[in-house]
Amino acid sequence: MSGVPIADVVPVTLPTQLSDRLATLFDAHADRLYRLARRMVATGEDACDLVQETFLRAARSATSIPYGRAAEEAWLVRVLVNVRRDEWRKTTRRQRHDAIRPAKTIAHRTEDTFVARADIWRALDTLSPGRRAVVVMHELEGMDVRTIGSLLGISAITVRWHLSRGRRELARTLGSYTWRR
Repeated sequence: MSGVPIADVVPVTLPTQLSDRLATLFDAHADRLYRLARRMVATGEDACDLVQETFLRAARSATSIPYGRAAEEAWLVRVLVNVRRDEWRKTTRRQRHDAIRPAKTIAHRTEDTFVARADIWRALDTLSPGRRAVVVMHELEGMDVRTIGSLLGISAITVRWHLSRGRRELARTLGSYTWRR
């Protein structure tokens, strides 16, 4: 390496106003998006990747981001959920076509807390990304149905339906985990 900072070598492709807007968006919404992403994926690294991909997509279509804090947040949340949905579809497709792949095993520990958390993560992984987002936002983030609906761009009735179905699927999945022990 020549010791020259990468920012001096790589030209900035965005106009100054757009890059300033993206920086402002990042400062305003990155922490909230990370918290949501962290509850949608199993590891912190995966959550960082989701947030990064969300802002990359925002940079690619910066002119389509609406103005206003609530509208920006709703747009970014939808992008984050869509990124997670795309990843979920890729994973599902790979699992269907790759029967040789060995099953992932989780080291079992004697601590009840660890076991319960692992079971919950696995149960959440069985939900579709949209339904998982609704359940996580309501149950873990404590958001009300109307707020979730506005952030995801769906009606309150649809949010309640996803909550009901998600809870039922989680109960069924968690019940099967306890019977296997």
